[in-house]
Parts: sequence; structure tokens; C-alpha cells
Amino acid sequence: MILKSNGATLYDTTDLATIVERVKLFNPDQIIYIVDKRQELYFERIFRCSRKTGLVKPHVELNFLGFGTMNGKDGKPFKTRDGGIMRLDDLIGSVNEEVFNKIMSNREIEEDEARSIAKKVALAALKYGDLSNQATKDYVFDMDRFTSFEGNTGPYVLYTMVRIKSILGKYKESNPQPVETAFMTGSGTYGKSETDLMLTAVRFNDMMEHAAEEMAPHKICQYIFELANALNTFYHENKIIAEENKEKQKEWISMILLVLRIFELCIDVLAIEAPEKM
Repeated sequence: MILKSNGATLYDTTDLATIVERVKLFNPDQIIYIVDKRQELYFERIFRCSRKTGLVKPHVELNFLGFGTMNGKDGKPFKTRDGGIMRLDDLIGSVNEEVFNKIMSNREIEEDEARSIAKKVALAALKYGDLSNQATKDYVFDMDRFTSFEGNTGPYVLYTMVRIKSILGKYKESNPQPVETAFMTGSGTYGKSETDLMLTAVRFNDMMEHAAEEMAPHKICQYIFELANALNTFYHENKIIAEENKEKQKEWISMILLVLRIFELCIDVLAIEAPEKM
């Protein structure tokens, strides 16, 4: 495993050396390898060797997290129009341009500002589109679906967050005092959309624990998609800013502020950044 008969090194050699370096520099309790799922047997051999030779202590976890491939609509690995495998920077550029065109066609906005927003939304579209799939499964890259502002996509989640920020901004114009995050205090009966939003929000801790234990970021994506749906249903069924019952209005503002903070925690874990407006 370490040397060929002619003295040359192998992939095994460099991977074992990397483990030695990681133990020396970081002394980790867990090392996770996120690699093509077809390499599982190879890494099983590397893990066994590193344990038998004492490169890692018995308590150190060595985990293989295999991922599938990004395919085109033909089911084959995603390629450029010229037929070659697409480079990441070209992919990002294509998605960025698609999002920019959608923003400019639907909004009256300065080009420089649209470019800045498109950059964040495009990265979110790519990251969310990739992470929302179970890691081990292959998936089809569809530009229109990934960049859509509707459905289970990054732009849809970000647009929901921007919607909350807009509501909070309008509320603060006439209510400058700070708003605290809290659930309903019992001012009256609650409608179905309010209840559904609260029940979805309180699942946050359990969801995060399970996603971490199972190394499954797609569970975070599924959760914030459900949270976005619950928030948007609540928004369409209730006139938050026009609500005349000020206690009820304050409860609603407090609740959506909490929901916004849950969104922010989730997308931070996914390494996604939200714009202030879209």
C-alpha cells in the first residue's frame, strides 16, 4: 500500500500521510471524507490501515461521506455546450447571468445593485441546489429550476427572508422601539397558518441535531423550505402591517423576527448569504 516495487508512492501513501499531518496539526476527534461515492472501498482500506498502524487513536471517528454526480438533463455528467466537462467558475458565471437577467426583467433596479444581488442569489442557488439533494444520490442540474424564485430552491428561501425584512422595516417606521423574539403570549385564538408556522419553527433544534448526527445537510434544506412555505402562507392570510389589534400585531412581528433568525442560522450553516433586498 505504501510503495510500488520501483519505489514510487501511491494514492494510499499520500492519503495516509495526510492523516498523519491532520493528527499532528489538529488532533481531531473526527475526520470526514466527502468524496465520490465510488471511492468508498478505497477509503475503507485507508481507514483500516490507519487504525492498524496506530496513525489515529481508537476514539477518533473516520467517516466516509460519498456524494453522487451532477448530471445534465440527459442523465450524463454535466457538460458545457462544447461537450467538455464544465469548469466551476464557468458554471457560477452562467448561473450568475441567469439570475441577473431574472432580476432585471422583474424589478426596476440599478444594474450595479442587480449585479451585487445576483452574485449572492446565484451562489445560493448553486449551493442550495447541490445540498438539498441527499449526498449519495446523483441529481440533474436544471438551470431554470435551480434559479427559480418559486419551489424548493435557494432563491425562494432568500426571497422569503427578504420579505420578512421588508415587513420588519415597515413596522419599525411607526414602532421604533426594539422588538423581542417570543412566541404567542395568549392574546386570543390562533388561526391554522399561525399554528402551522409556530409548529414548524419549534422543530428547529431537533432538525439540527439530526442533520449533524447523520451528516445530512439536505435535511436543513428541506426544513427551511417547509419553514418558507409556512411563513408565506401565514403572510398571505394575514395583513400584518394593517392589523388594527396592536397586541396581535406585536405578537406576529415577534414571531416572524424569530423565524428570520432561524433562517439566518440555517443558511449560515449552509454557507449561504442573504441579500437585504431582491
